[in-house]
Amino acid sequence: MTEKAAVSKASIYFLSVTALFIALTYVFTAFVNIRLPLAANGGLIHLGNVPLFIAAILYGRKVGAIAGGVGMALFDLLSGWTLWAPFTLVIVGLMGYVTGLIAEHKQKLGWYVIAFAIACAIKVVGYYIAEAIIYQNIFVPISSIPGNILQVATAAVIVSVIIVPLRKAVSKTIPLQKFSGT
Repeated sequence: MTEKAAVSKASIYFLSVTALFIALTYVFTAFVNIRLPLAANGGLIHLGNVPLFIAAILYGRKVGAIAGGVGMALFDLLSGWTLWAPFTLVIVGLMGYVTGLIAEHKQKLGWYVIAFAIACAIKVVGYYIAEAIIYQNIFVPISSIPGNILQVATAAVIVSVIIVPLRKAVSKTIPLQKFSGT
């Protein structure tokens, strides 16, 4: 196989994996959710973080960042939460990037839990700032913090239970590649 063909195959693989996880993140955000009456904007608990974390752990920071950021921002754009889309793109993209970065270097469950905790902190701080900007009030965003923590914690528990067997099953059939350098 020539170098050009290898690069082309890797690019197709990267695009396919990333597109799949963008779609999964969107679907799990849009259709597996509960709207909360607690926060100023209603709030939303969803499972979109599950495919985001899986993508970041299995395929690295680049796929995690794009899949998470684009998948959830797409949800915002298509569901009437349009104002939130730019914030979501950055916040959730950063969550995917950091989770993938840690997973690229440390492939053990304990490190994944640390990655989830950092991702949770990014989400809480990021959406606090976003909500403070949108509502021009530093107190209103406080009501969103429990929902954000619950959302990431729920995804972290689900992914913690399935990621090790999933990694083994997937690696037997599909090559697990990290796309951080491309």
